[in-house]
Amino acid sequence: MKYKALIERMTIEEKASLMSGANFWNTKAIERLNIPGIMLTDGPHGLRKQGGKADHLGLNKSLPATCFPTAATLANSWDRQLIYDVGQTIGNEAASEKVSVLLGPGLNIKRNPLCGRNFEYFSEDPYLTGELASEMVKGIQSNGISACPKHFAVNSQEHMRMTIDEIVDERSLRELYLEGFRRVVEKSQPKTIMTSYNKVNGTFANENTYLLQDILYGEWGFDGVVVTDWGGNNDRVAGLVAGNQLEMPSTNGITDQEIVQAVRSKELAEEALDEAVDRLLELVFTTQLKDNHTTGVDYDLHHAKAIEAAKRSIVLLKNDEQLLPLGPDKKVAIVGDFAKHPRYQGAGSSLINPAKLSNAWDVLRESGLPIVGHAKGFKRMGGGNEQLRKEAVQLAEQADIVLLFLGLDEGSEAEGIDRAHLGLRENQLDLLQSLTKVNPNIVVILAGGGAIEMPFVQDVKAIVHTYLSGQGSAEALSSVLLGTYNPSGKLSETFPIAYGDVSSAPYYPGKEATSEHTEGIFIGYRYYDTVEKPVLFPFGHGLSYTTFAYSDIAADSEGASFTLTNTGTVAGEEVAQLYIQKLDSTIFRAKRELKGFDKVFLMPGESKRVSIKLEERDFSYYNPTIHEWAVEPGVYDIQIGSSIQTIHLHGQVTLSGDAVPCEHTKEQFPHYYSGHVHDVTPEEYNRLLGYEPPQRLWDPKRDLGLNDTIAQAKYKNWLGKTIYGVVIFFNKFFDAVNEPLLANNVYFVMNMPFRQIDRFTGGKISRKQILTLLRWINR
Repeated sequence: MKYKALIERMTIEEKASLMSGANFWNTKAIERLNIPGIMLTDGPHGLRKQGGKADHLGLNKSLPATCFPTAATLANSWDRQLIYDVGQTIGNEAASEKVSVLLGPGLNIKRNPLCGRNFEYFSEDPYLTGELASEMVKGIQSNGISACPKHFAVNSQEHMRMTIDEIVDERSLRELYLEGFRRVVEKSQPKTIMTSYNKVNGTFANENTYLLQDILYGEWGFDGVVVTDWGGNNDRVAGLVAGNQLEMPSTNGITDQEIVQAVRSKELAEEALDEAVDRLLELVFTTQLKDNHTTGVDYDLHHAKAIEAAKRSIVLLKNDEQLLPLGPDKKVAIVGDFAKHPRYQGAGSSLINPAKLSNAWDVLRESGLPIVGHAKGFKRMGGGNEQLRKEAVQLAEQADIVLLFLGLDEGSEAEGIDRAHLGLRENQLDLLQSLTKVNPNIVVILAGGGAIEMPFVQDVKAIVHTYLSGQGSAEALSSVLLGTYNPSGKLSETFPIAYGDVSSAPYYPGKEATSEHTEGIFIGYRYYDTVEKPVLFPFGHGLSYTTFAYSDIAADSEGASFTLTNTGTVAGEEVAQLYIQKLDSTIFRAKRELKGFDKVFLMPGESKRVSIKLEERDFSYYNPTIHEWAVEPGVYDIQIGSSIQTIHLHGQVTLSGDAVPCEHTKEQFPHYYSGHVHDVTPEEYNRLLGYEPPQRLWDPKRDLGLNDTIAQAKYKNWLGKTIYGVVIFFNKFFDAVNEPLLANNVYFVMNMPFRQIDRFTGGKISRKQILTLLRWINR
């Protein structure tokens, strides 16, 4: 132990005290031993340091900071250097405020497009996720502080997130849900990692020795501190044994005393506590920021960086007849509430108070574009308004081109609640149809954190998706629309035609007890591509104002090289993507998988030789029969494309591989082998798991316990129904008064397990009182 001498001077109580927070954001100090406290606070796309009363949900305003694009947006840049720079800039602002641990990035896999927190996550693909998240971690930590990748692991839904049991087979767990974290740990050495609220295969992630001891600390060699999500502790001693050192926020000493009692009763070895303290001290002393270590912040420079990040992440989805970029001779009408009041970030714990913010209406007016006017067009939170619709139609009749700003409002996606559907609000769709009747040149500009159904895709000439582009979104959008920047974003997730096409649609979300990943490895493009299901826009898709040609591939087991040429008349960047397809596989697997990419800038007519390296892991699959990674012998097709559906070059490699058995054959798993996972039977899924998962259905007749939630009180007597009814009343009230942030945060209360009430209130509501309440509810 590095701090053995210091630890030997501590009492058991002092050791235990370091294992939880002093308050909402700080660790405890031990002044007599000169051990300082440090501050942890939210990212992940900007600093959220609250100046007044602290909370987890973004209710109380934080100090001004630069609001960068969310991870879902940045991922569309496919730009490692850009994301490193964003991380470095956010880390600079954190260090300037003496924040030692920045809670981010989020890198959970987008299992399903309805997940309410997908805007905080990078991609449906673990390779892309791991590569980009690694760069952000490196950038943040270049300031001498710690990044904190989250949420480890399998946090795939917001509904019941504090208690839901994510049931996932070993191969899917390793290939999809853990692979991004492995890349981050091995490539960027984060100093902390945050566990998720949920259970994984029956055990809370924070107490899961397979995840923490066997894989994170053992196999990957993680050398840092594991911190709970805020309120994410179940059994404090079990978490400590599994490898969780720090519980946040403060419980006012409640769980510290549990640790002391466990040591004195010999339930917990004091040596294990000492090891945990040693890890925490290493974090404290290596990230402690003194006055002479902090630097100033140039918020104007950072705003310029936020604009640059947004520009490189905007995706041009459609551009018929080259309607974009806009010319100076076309009269333009601007329609939509989002043009004046931008939706530029998500909601919840990631909510940033932007240091500066403009809107598209103001920026476009200042650009010199011939604008005939602006019409609000629709009520932002839904509902019909004929007067607004008529005003927009009349304005559209006066213009050559309509810029129609549509999107998901603040109540549609947020931490704590999943999306209800993939569509836009009906009043937005109705307005669009009215506009197409009077003007054929519609440019739809979308805002939102992820995939959106677009029944209007054939009715409009152009579609630009800004995602959630941060405080520089307006300037970035203007540069793309006017052509001063050539769009280069590519989708990091698939857009389905309809939600029913999603592989996990029949199983998502888990309602009460379990969330069963019946689709296995077939999520996102791994599913659509394998079963050849048509999609709205494929993974990797994104248009440019120029064109590119691919030629002359050379490929072997160590990588591929090829020539990329800009064949158009405009300078631009192309994201070249490398996919690997195993030919004639004897086990079930996705048709092809992303294993490399490079973003290349080319002047008109310029050519470059591009090289993308490969590793043995890129050809591997996780073999659940031997519980190891293995390479299947045979021929592999190396494919270079501009999206997963647009492959330009092929090169084949033959590998001797590993002569090991694997049970994932066509005979054992016919529906997984074909990819048609909607047809998987319970028996086939149980065979994939290797067991029949317990507690598939939550029994509403049984008594509620500490690990049940306030939402589940609705199944009980009049008292339980009343408590649930009061919570729902406030949810509907906040919706009615257009306070979507407050409405969504009610779900945090609804999904809170009873075990957390005494800890979150610091004992003001005691465990005895909670148990009494449960007895009353259960009568």
